[in-house]
Amino acid sequence: MEEMLAAFGNYGFPMAVAAYLLVRMEPLIRELQKSVALLTVVVARSIGGVDVAEARRIVEDGSL
Repeated sequence: MEEMLAAFGNYGFPMAVAAYLLVRMEPLIRELQKSVALLTVVVARSIGGVDVAEARRIVEDGSL
């Protein structure tokens, strides 16, 4: 029983903190993903590779 408490103390608390931070940071990560996609489109457009409709689809879908 004492080993289980020690294991929870060593692993449970860090796991709970990591899960909490992941839930809290998920919206920020999604916004950063959209920003990276938009910047990718801007760079591709600057060298003449992507049209406006495709750029909008890429940014809205979040896929490259």
